Amino acid sequence: MSNIDQTAALPDASSVFRLFLPQHLPATLMLAGGVTLYAVESYIMATIAPSIVRDIGGLALFSWVTSLFVAAAVLGSIFVAMRPRGVGLRSVYVIAALVFGVGSLIAAAAPSMPVVLIGRAVQGLGTGALAALGYAFIRFVYPEPLWPKASTLYAAIWGVATVIGPTLGGFFSSGSSWRYAFIVLVPFGLLMAALAPRLLPEVQDDREQAKTPVAQIGLLLAAVLMVSAASAIETTGASVVLIAASVTAVAGMLVIERRSANRLLPLGAVSLSQPISRVYLTMLAMTVVLVSDVFIPYFLQTLHGVTPLASGYLVALVALGWAFAAFLSGSLTGRRAYAAIVIGALIEAAATACLAIFLASDNPEGHMLLIVPAAIGMFMMGFGVGLGWAHLVATVLKLVADNEQDKASAAIPTMSSLGGAFGAAFAGVIANGAGLVHPGGIEGALSAAHWLYLIMALPGVLAIGVSLTLSRRAA
Repeated sequence: MSNIDQTAALPDASSVFRLFLPQHLPATLMLAGGVTLYAVESYIMATIAPSIVRDIGGLALFSWVTSLFVAAAVLGSIFVAMRPRGVGLRSVYVIAALVFGVGSLIAAAAPSMPVVLIGRAVQGLGTGALAALGYAFIRFVYPEPLWPKASTLYAAIWGVATVIGPTLGGFFSSGSSWRYAFIVLVPFGLLMAALAPRLLPEVQDDREQAKTPVAQIGLLLAAVLMVSAASAIETTGASVVLIAASVTAVAGMLVIERRSANRLLPLGAVSLSQPISRVYLTMLAMTVVLVSDVFIPYFLQTLHGVTPLASGYLVALVALGWAFAAFLSGSLTGRRAYAAIVIGALIEAAATACLAIFLASDNPEGHMLLIVPAAIGMFMMGFGVGLGWAHLVATVLKLVADNEQDKASAAIPTMSSLGGAFGAAFAGVIANGAGLVHPGGIEGALSAAHWLYLIMALPGVLAIGVSLTLSRRAA
């Protein structure tokens, strides 16, 4: 049945729970399962990483546990769009689930940190592809009114993972028990690989015949690796050099992309005169802002006397806000959907700027008059992104031709990863430059928190301006 026929049969798809109707349930379980693996594993790893270093060493390589994973995830998402001709999306799902399982086994059996890094890179390939498949399958398994609902479900999964992931990681954080945190995920990967041929549809490969854009892929991966390394370096000068080099790599990629017949991104994605490019830019800018939450636990503990456990749950308010807003706005259509994008960008920027006041406060006794406004700011940061994200995704899928849908879908998690990597690097440079390490202590933390969230609100202002052009076009 075509998407048009399905839409006619379901004219009032106003609830995300329609994804769980019998005709959609198998695909929903598989696609949501892939996103769940990615989300839960990310938070488990964040929890057990210190335990790995204590057990087998490798502190000097600590930052690469995440950097290589992110770079490999970008490569995995690109593979969905650049896979060999004749390899269907369902086959890619099977491959990705198996690759994730293999990566988990490698990490579990690792005798040293370099082997853990290999396992993490293999995991990243698998989970990056699974995340991209969640978007690539949307147009084949759901009618158009349900496209934003699928994105809403994915947001809810990340919100839940902020609680489940650290909790599971806590069970495996002592001694060598961290290995079981990897082993426990292997059966899920195998099960998903076995069920994919039965529960996911076989869809037509409607891509244009094209060569792999090796130059663009290489420059993009180099940019991700350099900016990820920059986020882990305390020396401000070295970080700035790496960030500048990564920006140069991205600029080079965009120049080649504009001129090359073999494109990595869908048509118009590198031209600001085209709406598809402005949708991606809005996604990128909003993600850059959101990643500044990485410093929130430190500031809560240092400035507000919050315990490590409580600070972890407080920062989860960001993901909770995203999930709540996604459910709230999921049924909006037309001009209201575009208004949600603009208002969401405005809320995120304002909430981030508010943290420069309420989080940057010397509150050693933990007075709630300061913690509560800061917590509201955290929640609203995520709320702003969640309010419009599903509609940005749906807009991407509507703006491109059928033969470029895979490229468009793969670019969504790529933009998230790129925004996350650059956001973390920018946040590190700003915080360190504002005194987080020198002079450090309360004075340094106050200065770092103030300038970090004041400056990191600026990409949010960019997102507001760009999203306004989308709103006018819709009107």
